[in-house]
Amino acid sequence: MAQEHSGSCNCGAVRFRTKGKLREVIACHCSQCRKQTGLYYAATNIPDRDLEIEGAENITWYRASAEAGRGFCSICGSALFWKMDGLDHTSIMAGAFETPTGLSIGYHIFCADKGDFYEINDGLPQFAQSQP
Repeated sequence: MAQEHSGSCNCGAVRFRTKGKLREVIACHCSQCRKQTGLYYAATNIPDRDLEIEGAENITWYRASAEAGRGFCSICGSALFWKMDGLDHTSIMAGAFETPTGLSIGYHIFCADKGDFYEINDGLPQFAQSQP
């Protein structure tokens, strides 16, 4: 039986379902992620073919860079998705899933850009930029 997970934004205007195995959570400490969330992004991903979204009309896509967009609920502002142009999968914020998720953080990226108000001391691998 395939793994299934569901989740939503804070107000419920955007709901999603995934089918299949989710990738481990990656914690991104880049300045864009910090500014959008107040701390860091913690996201998994899934192939687009295994992601169903209800309320997609309530998603606003912000072009965070020339290569990627960040999707958030236009009603409550919840950060939900990150999508690199040309790739066939979508990153989903781990905190948007209903629990239990069975997810865990695998490693940290863009640690050279992390905020100065916290430490990363969970013993997981840390990369100054993206993973190798």
